[in-house]
Amino acid sequence: MRIARYEYEGRARYGLVDPEGGKVREIAGDPFVRVETTGDARRLEEVRLLAPVVPGKIVAVGLNYKDHARELGMEIPEEPMLFLKAPSALIGPGGEIVYPPQSQRVDYEAELAVVIGRVAKNVKEKDAAAYILGYTCINDVTARDLQMKDVQFARSKGFDTFAPLGPWIVTDFEPTEAPVRCLVNGEVRQDGNTREMIASVYRVVEYISSNMTLFPGDVIATGTPPGVGSLRVGDVVTVEVGGIGAITNRVIAA
Repeated sequence: MRIARYEYEGRARYGLVDPEGGKVREIAGDPFVRVETTGDARRLEEVRLLAPVVPGKIVAVGLNYKDHARELGMEIPEEPMLFLKAPSALIGPGGEIVYPPQSQRVDYEAELAVVIGRVAKNVKEKDAAAYILGYTCINDVTARDLQMKDVQFARSKGFDTFAPLGPWIVTDFEPTEAPVRCLVNGEVRQDGNTREMIASVYRVVEYISSNMTLFPGDVIATGTPPGVGSLRVGDVVTVEVGGIGAITNRVIAA
């Protein structure tokens, strides 16, 4: 299934997307309880896609690809390195990334995102798949100069609009070998694969849930492959994950 969240006639709804048919069918309630359609269907061009979930928290994994750690001149962590992105940073497909005046360098980071489907506490790696609703794309936008200055990541990762998420949640997805790419103005800047992760998706779920409880709708950003670089006002940035789709956003001045 492809589960989307969209706006139609001023109201946010969940729906099932049929990309080939170009339609979205409304879901009654939310997909974390039961997926049952109402019978109402709309063409995709009639609706505005939103971020496919509103998470209670966004947990991100830093330096989860060896070559990305090397390009930043940082040591590979012995355990997954966690930080939080503010839920208020969330935007959806077509949303605008605002370049904050506090920063002189804002970077893109293409990543696979995990959407939690049920309460997860002390989950074992072998059982992790049962706690995942599905997967989507996330751009872990980062004010790199402020990250280096602050040491802590809260400000550099948490600006409003710094978490583009979408376009939808794919439930039948294999996360162990999926291409992850970033394009800026149509030019490929990152071209990695989830098989290159240091900690797999299921290991990450185990590790995070041993430290904090994950709730339905929480999002995990699983790390970015090498090739990160800076964005400028006017750039159009796309994050693609093979088997899921892509999310595109434009960078604007504050």
